[in-house]
Amino acid sequence: MIGLVTLAVVLVALAVFFPWDVLRGPINRYVSEQLGRRFEITKHLSVKPGFTTNVRVQGIEIANPEWAHEPYLLKATEAEFDIKLLPLITGKVVLPRIKLTEPNAGLQIEPDGRRTWALSRDTSDTGAVPEIGTVIVDHGNVNYLARAQAANLNVEFSLAQETGNELPLSYKASGKWKNEAFTANGRTGGVLEFSKDTQAAFPMEVNAVAGKTSLKAQGSIANLAELGSIDATFDLQGQNLDDLYNLLGVVLPSTPAYKLRGKLEKQQRLWKITQMQGVLGKSDLSGALNFDQSAAVPLLTGKLQSKIMDFEDLAPVIGMVPANNAKPAATPAAKPAVNAASAKAARSEAAKKNSQIGTAPGKVLPRTPIDVAKIKAMNADVTYSAADIRHVKELPLDKGSVHVKLNAGVLQLEPISLGVAGGSVAGSIRVDSTMSPAAFSTKLDIRALQLNQLFPAVENTKTGLGKLSGQFDLKGRGNSVAQMLGSASGDVAVLMGKGEISNILLEFMGLDGGEVIKFLLRGDRTVQLRCAAAAFDVKQGLMSSRAIVLDTSDTVITGQGQVSLANETLDILLKPQPKDMSILSLRSPLRIGGTFADMSAGPEKSALAGRVGAALVLAAINPLLALAATVETGPGEDTNCGAVLKQAAKSNASTMAPRAAGTANK
Repeated sequence: MIGLVTLAVVLVALAVFFPWDVLRGPINRYVSEQLGRRFEITKHLSVKPGFTTNVRVQGIEIANPEWAHEPYLLKATEAEFDIKLLPLITGKVVLPRIKLTEPNAGLQIEPDGRRTWALSRDTSDTGAVPEIGTVIVDHGNVNYLARAQAANLNVEFSLAQETGNELPLSYKASGKWKNEAFTANGRTGGVLEFSKDTQAAFPMEVNAVAGKTSLKAQGSIANLAELGSIDATFDLQGQNLDDLYNLLGVVLPSTPAYKLRGKLEKQQRLWKITQMQGVLGKSDLSGALNFDQSAAVPLLTGKLQSKIMDFEDLAPVIGMVPANNAKPAATPAAKPAVNAASAKAARSEAAKKNSQIGTAPGKVLPRTPIDVAKIKAMNADVTYSAADIRHVKELPLDKGSVHVKLNAGVLQLEPISLGVAGGSVAGSIRVDSTMSPAAFSTKLDIRALQLNQLFPAVENTKTGLGKLSGQFDLKGRGNSVAQMLGSASGDVAVLMGKGEISNILLEFMGLDGGEVIKFLLRGDRTVQLRCAAAAFDVKQGLMSSRAIVLDTSDTVITGQGQVSLANETLDILLKPQPKDMSILSLRSPLRIGGTFADMSAGPEKSALAGRVGAALVLAAINPLLALAATVETGPGEDTNCGAVLKQAAKSNASTMAPRAAGTANK
């Protein structure tokens, strides 16, 4: 027994007092040979053997592979680490604890998988990456280069010496992330936890700026190597939520400048944002989102809502350039009438705003292309609702909701529900980006839109009364709204019950109000309508009329024409048929033409050149008859729109043929 005790004491003494420095040379040569790069303990080596051996060195240098940008993987004034001996038998390096003094580290990963911290000759072998538990850093810096992420960062660390500080390690980072200028600073706990088995909360404060996006966060992280668990509050702001796709891979729509705050949680591959509150432009936003990265294609789910949505903030979402903040001067209350000059000026201002959309001058349909790569990069199932939509100019939305589904490159908005001009628009829109160009289909049902609310920029339109209903069923191909509509085929039908059309309203719409009123009602300033309807066949972006009928108090007007969605032009011919003999029977047909941005109207100068008979058949206006039952005809004597349409269908009255389609498409 005494002999065994003596042997144990001798072995312990040998381990403690052994001159380990004599082994520095052999160790340096052996490790360098195994790693395929230079390894050197430059000053002093001490070892405390055991199943978990403690190694302490003064001066250590581990070179990087020849392909790396930085010369050293690690160069430190002093290093102390624990290493488990048994895993070394299988070639696995396990370091439960590392303490570094004034380290300089060069970390680099290549798109082909090579990484400087793989401790073997094959730097793409993930099994050669050491398993690290905790790391303590006392002053130093790390250079990180990742070409696949377009990242090149330098991080400086400084450990506070005072005791009792919960966040003693401060850091400062600068460089580029995703090719965007990047800066960050903050404080963390003194011991960095990298072990995947560590559940202890690691406190951290972050203030980061990447490009035009900034983030402030405070909370805790477990397992820094994989960001296994996060519990933090955050403040995020930037110029466009779309920028987050480049920075984080999250596909979000284009937006105006935003500020958001909330609570961020992460468990494994699931990110959760709750208690979110903030603003996008002048609109508020709240709700919750989940981002699940466990599948090959990540999934974004959640529910968002706005109490107040500013309409201009919707412009980037649908590919439009936001209008400037300048507001047109209000019409003085003492001058209720709008003369032709002021109407022309209002029309010019509207055309100026519309010309900001896309890149084509004089066009109004958005031409911003769809980013197919983004649509395919993520799946989504998100609902959004706005209780109150304000500051609407050209389109009188007052509320709305939409369910957004994105799956395998197919975007579906269903259901869409919008409050428009006192009525509603409901239906669905589908965009399939897996086809080239993208395929789209839309089915929209329009109900009871108030005529006097359709043009909110015109203050004096109270005499424009009546309710519009309609149906849109279109399919097309294209990579922008303009291309999709320009190639669309399907059906369009619109119906209006009893009401009035104002001269002022006609002038704002871009028509010569005086000419239109004279055409309809002997120059009166309002047109009394019993019923109005139009149905169009749409083929490759060209809308050709099946039926156009306006039934006024003393005249039935039939029409024919075409509207080109591809060229944004229109050519409609209207012909009056007086209900009694009067001077009105001498009126010439009226032609409405021009472009969407600049419409015009006037007498058809070639009216006497010839007449073409065109009977309206009942089959052509069946869609209108289906809508007739939904129209509210207003107070007073009921107007039977169905009867009006049937009478028009039976009529053999001839109409003036519109100009050739080529004219409309110019």
